Amino acid sequence: MTKDSFTVKKLPRIVFEKEGISRLPELIESRGSSVLVVTGGGSFTRSPHWQVLEGSLQRLGGEMHHGSIEAEPTPEGIDDICRRHRRHNIEVVTAIGGGSVLDGGKAAAAMLKSEGSVVEYLEGVGTRKPDGTKVPFIAVPTTAGTGSETTANAVLSRVGPGGFKKSLRHENYTPDIALIDPLLTLGLPLQQTAYCCMDAFTQLVESYLSTAASFFSDDLAWGALRRLKPSLPRLSRAEVGLEDRVNMSYAACVSGITLSHAGLGVVHGFASTIGGRFAIPHGLVCATLMAEANAVTLEKLRNVDTGSLALDKYAHLGRLLSEGHKRSDSYYQDAFIAILQGLTADCGIEPLGRFGITAGDLLAMARASSCKNNPADLGSDERQAILAARL
Repeated sequence: MTKDSFTVKKLPRIVFEKEGISRLPELIESRGSSVLVVTGGGSFTRSPHWQVLEGSLQRLGGEMHHGSIEAEPTPEGIDDICRRHRRHNIEVVTAIGGGSVLDGGKAAAAMLKSEGSVVEYLEGVGTRKPDGTKVPFIAVPTTAGTGSETTANAVLSRVGPGGFKKSLRHENYTPDIALIDPLLTLGLPLQQTAYCCMDAFTQLVESYLSTAASFFSDDLAWGALRRLKPSLPRLSRAEVGLEDRVNMSYAACVSGITLSHAGLGVVHGFASTIGGRFAIPHGLVCATLMAEANAVTLEKLRNVDTGSLALDKYAHLGRLLSEGHKRSDSYYQDAFIAILQGLTADCGIEPLGRFGITAGDLLAMARASSCKNNPADLGSDERQAILAARL
């Protein structure tokens, strides 16, 4: 049942503005003069924004250092960035990029003030507890998906046999400033845009359906879903425009807040397990499993918990996203699943088997995945069936 009591956790100062990137130098200066800028593989450093940032910081008397996150952030990569830049007395860290870059910058900001390797502080892996000390951190997303700009955790991965995808987490690791400029997402390829959008969409839906949801998280998730609604069908028609970029950036930002306050469901439980074992984009995992995971969850709720509030919420989601009027709750619940299936097909979302996952991997991944906060408690057999359906 949705809770009528809640505690609002720490949030960043959120600056949401077209062409807001022009304000970054002054925001950096407000936090310190020696800045470590963390970026991705090179797209931002090749853009005019990079030269403007360098010039502006020089005029302000600042000292800029650079680190990069080429793919998913790893413990070794974070340790290396900190080892190379600790001697520079970094006063502020700014991460500019997708969710992986933001997570990497967030981890670096924390570990510049901590001893040892970051792996020692990861949930479920390390034995040391983070104390929350960090260098001031500014997050500047260039994609609209993970919502890392508003969360308190940094997800790090070590991919392969025995691999993991785990969080470095403390409320104080929440970015001090989230600078969200939707124009920075304009150059994102359509397929990657779809993956990112489906990640944010999944986070909003899962937090809305979560057993830990509250009035606070529900209202935020619902508002963001309403804003995202007109943009979803345009993903499959290659018609994504500036208004859609704004909607997606807002949805991603809010999804970070709602997941922090309500938690997520089985789709993200799978994403954590799969991401530690296979090199597969996080947003694709969410996109490819979303319809099947919700279909199995809905079926179980109908069989074992007919009075569940989640069934009402599934109907609300169907009413929001479908065009039908004055139909039964059951009709709208099914309509929601059909809409998810249509998005998966129309956006060309690839199955898991394209990334080296085989039938022999499914049982272990099903057993290792979490079902916490999912509206129906799915057993390992049910979780395996979800994976098998998207193999």
